[in-house]
Amino acid sequence: MTNQLLMQKAIALSIENVKCGGGPFGAVIARNGTIISTGVNRVTINHDPTAHAEIMAIRQAAHTLGTFDLSGHEIFTSCEPCPMCLSAIYWAHLDKIYYGNTKIDAKEIGFDDSFIYDELALKPENRKIRLEQLLREEAILAFEDWKNKADKVEY
Repeated sequence: MTNQLLMQKAIALSIENVKCGGGPFGAVIARNGTIISTGVNRVTINHDPTAHAEIMAIRQAAHTLGTFDLSGHEIFTSCEPCPMCLSAIYWAHLDKIYYGNTKIDAKEIGFDDSFIYDELALKPENRKIRLEQLLREEAILAFEDWKNKADKVEY
């Protein structure tokens, strides 16, 4: 499939998802023009704030392929990814992002992520949700174990 057809599929998923009670977002993960997975926004349907279209497509692709590393794959999403989805795309090592609507378009219909970007720019002690460090001496033990583990799978 061409990039345009893959994007049309992501857009069609977003339109159909609205009709089915979900949010207006769809995503497709492909490799060399072949669809590996799809996802739609299931936040309200699944009662899961992380069930964005891109995350759902990443989860399905990783499961289908049996790997967390999606290098060599591209994502086509009906809207510019939010900070959470963008982070997931980086963690999944996807090669490229194609998107339809912009984050400004999303903001205009009530999906405004700008406050998250604003929060990330603040020092932890100045963020809306307070961060407090506890028990580092105990927590660091897992990191030391990981550092010394000979057979770890790095990601």
